[in-house]
Amino acid sequence: MTSDFTYAASENIGVTSKSSRKVEKGLKRLFILAGIVLTAELVWLFGISPFIPFSTVEVYGFAELGRQEILAIAGIDETSSYMSTDITAIQEKLSQNILVESVKVIKRFPDKLSIFLFPRVAVMTAFSAAGSPPLYVDRKGVFYKYVQAGAQTEGFPILSGIENPRLNSRLSPSLVPLVERISVIAESSPELLSSVSEIKIEQKTLDGYDLVIYPVHSSIRVRVENKINEDILRYMLLMLNVFESDSAKPEEIDFRSGMGSYKIREQSLW
Repeated sequence: MTSDFTYAASENIGVTSKSSRKVEKGLKRLFILAGIVLTAELVWLFGISPFIPFSTVEVYGFAELGRQEILAIAGIDETSSYMSTDITAIQEKLSQNILVESVKVIKRFPDKLSIFLFPRVAVMTAFSAAGSPPLYVDRKGVFYKYVQAGAQTEGFPILSGIENPRLNSRLSPSLVPLVERISVIAESSPELLSSVSEIKIEQKTLDGYDLVIYPVHSSIRVRVENKINEDILRYMLLMLNVFESDSAKPEEIDFRSGMGSYKIREQSLW
């Protein structure tokens, strides 16, 4: 009886050992297979796919610069890949275009590229050489584009009193804050800026400059210091409305002291 039990127990132990070895072998094979798959995926992900041409190239430009022209300037073609693309170099190339204010290029591992171009936005116009069409001026003081015949320019005051503005040139650093302030007004109160026809820069004898503002709907010009803002323009329009129905109108209202001062024209007796 005892010997039969011992034999049966030994037989059970042998069966259990064989089953355990089979499980161990199965797990080893599974781990080896998983390791091979993982290694292959890593090799593909980091060793192969970054060198494969981009599967997606997104380009966000504007009307004057189409997708193909942007890609040509950037040097991106059907062979460009994540590893072969230098985003800093692309940004520098595209930034050289006068129509572009800023550029952002993003690479997404392993095979995607996005290019964002932000155009210059006009806030003023300026006349160049005699007979030439006016130029657009952006908020950074760049003369970046000729105004085409028939183009809508309402809301863009003329900037005058500057010497020989040319395409692809810039205002002097001392005048850039002026167009930056004009840009702020254009964004917050475009209807207010559209009431101004021209802003003329008049250099002072020693240093600095004044601004002479020519309204759209009045023959009275307004002289202010070189800092212009919404409050000054609103006050200017208020004063002009007061004189609109008056037959004795001044030629100019001076706001440089903070209060509007003026001199009535002397009317002829004849």
